[in-house]
Amino acid sequence: MQLYESYTASETRYAQSDFYRRCGNSGLMLPRLSFGLWHNFGNITPLGVQQQILRTAFDAGITHFDLANNYGPPYGEAETNFGIHMDRDWRPYRDELIISTKAGYDMWPGPYGNFGSRKYLIASADQSLKRMHLDYVDIFYHHRPDPETPLEETMGALKTIVDSGRALYVGISNYPADRARQAAEIMKALGVPLLICQSRYNMFTRNIEEELLGTLAGEGMGCIVFQPLAGGLLTDKYIHGIPADSRAGHDPRYLKPDMITEEKIARVVRLNELAAKRGESLAQMALQWVLRDGRVTSALIGASRPEQIRENIKALQFPDFSAQELQEIEAILA
Repeated sequence: MQLYESYTASETRYAQSDFYRRCGNSGLMLPRLSFGLWHNFGNITPLGVQQQILRTAFDAGITHFDLANNYGPPYGEAETNFGIHMDRDWRPYRDELIISTKAGYDMWPGPYGNFGSRKYLIASADQSLKRMHLDYVDIFYHHRPDPETPLEETMGALKTIVDSGRALYVGISNYPADRARQAAEIMKALGVPLLICQSRYNMFTRNIEEELLGTLAGEGMGCIVFQPLAGGLLTDKYIHGIPADSRAGHDPRYLKPDMITEEKIARVVRLNELAAKRGESLAQMALQWVLRDGRVTSALIGASRPEQIRENIKALQFPDFSAQELQEIEAILA
């Protein structure tokens, strides 16, 4: 007996012709806004809510769903839940989706469930495919640099993951510029170029501007950024304090109350005023801002409610920043 409403994707999901950007020098296009299943796809969110969020994203043209082996809580739960959604909704649309996962952080006990060994990465890829009910992922990432394992071993494992059909493309995440350059050169020599690097980037965290973006462009790689809203700080949510139903209020795993300083809130207030002058929300302006640089292929957004996705998508409809507006933002952030 079918206990859920069947799904037919919106016929207008590809109506925005400029919604996609080429990922580096590859043939792959990614939506300018992609959807991450980092926070709200474990056991803390009902499956029905998850389903509505994913459907809303795809109906809006978001074709890229991003996961990792340890997303939850508990570890693995986001992938397990995605496997349920895959069977319920996404099997007919598999060839329209870019599904990614990662391994590199702690996942299971003992010496083989963490970092970047060949043993860990290949075993994790197999586990992820089983949890998600997939034959392959489109992108498999090494989630963070491993200071102990030779980079040649880690990159060799990524090559095996592609050669074996477990993934179509591979990428890296949280790599600094020098390690990204080394990884890219190794993979080019192996005949499997790295597609993309995933890094944290927002108005308050800008270190990738110093060298990494230029390195990735020089290596022909794309860049997808996470936390473009600084965990919700770059919204109007915290201007008047910490709401009880906010992430910092009830789930402070990634945005702790002590990170919401008076100095940052003062900047948020001024940024919010500028956004209002532009006729948009601060969240929409913050998304526009990370995408202002064409070297950023896509920005990952999350959501706990479908309407948040609808509002975020509107960010792409506003005019580009003027030089004066960009200068004003720089002055606020200085």
